[in-house]
Amino acid sequence: MDAPTRLNVAVLIEEQCQPNEWEAWRFRIDDVVPDEGLFGGEARLLRDDGRNRLRLHPGLEVALHRDEAEGYYLNLSSGAPVWFVMWRVDEADPSRAWPELVTLSYNEAGRLLDAQERVDNVPLRGEAVEWLQAYTDAHYKPEPKKRSRPPSFRAPEDRQ
Repeated sequence: MDAPTRLNVAVLIEEQCQPNEWEAWRFRIDDVVPDEGLFGGEARLLRDDGRNRLRLHPGLEVALHRDEAEGYYLNLSSGAPVWFVMWRVDEADPSRAWPELVTLSYNEAGRLLDAQERVDNVPLRGEAVEWLQAYTDAHYKPEPKKRSRPPSFRAPEDRQ
């Protein structure tokens, strides 16, 4: 039986009120955790000390796709694999931010950054690394490299 290709997660976002005189709010992705359905469906405030808040955003799905296998390989082979989280700030209420997408593909994260999206990362650990590694091992097949010898290594009559 094949391993599952989908994983439900929740994202923790830290919200900091007036971190300096130039910013009204600063947001930071704190963590990505498994969501086994215990968090409900709505974002909820976990901590608020008047200056810093921690908000949980459940109900996001990470899906693995064969055409992103190279991106998963690049993430894993970096030495420090990560969750990539694309997030947005509410234009009507700049004190609110939410995650839009979570991916494990280095290539997909790059495309999102190229499209001027906000993408941050947090460490990928434990069972999630094993899950991604198993999928990548099963589906990533590097393209064979076509090597050509530099002209200086060819016989003079073969150089053209």
